[in-house]
Amino acid sequence: MNSVKLIGRLGSKPDVKTFENNRKMVRLNLATNESYKTAKGEFATETNWHNVVAWGKQAEYLEEKADKGSEISVEGKLVTRTYNDKDGAKKWITEVVANEVSIVEKKEASV
Repeated sequence: MNSVKLIGRLGSKPDVKTFENNRKMVRLNLATNESYKTAKGEFATETNWHNVVAWGKQAEYLEEKADKGSEISVEGKLVTRTYNDKDGAKKWITEVVANEVSIVEKKEASV
């Protein structure tokens, strides 16, 4: 079974693209944090970054409601694909393709 659930904060504004028939896709950079205790007994936090892609209604929702720093929940599947960069080198990327997204907490604007 290919299933992923992540809760984290957006590292940047959602990157939205619109295709034929106004179908939308959004790319997100999602940071998740894991806290643990070191061998010396000190607490430490490790941040992992995840590439997330959402389509259709989820993309429209994120475009309208999400912003840099928003805490979101994502459920989806892992997909690995390849592409050739501008120099023709083959690159591999793993993304979470979202089935469900929700905003857990919006980042408050600075005054």
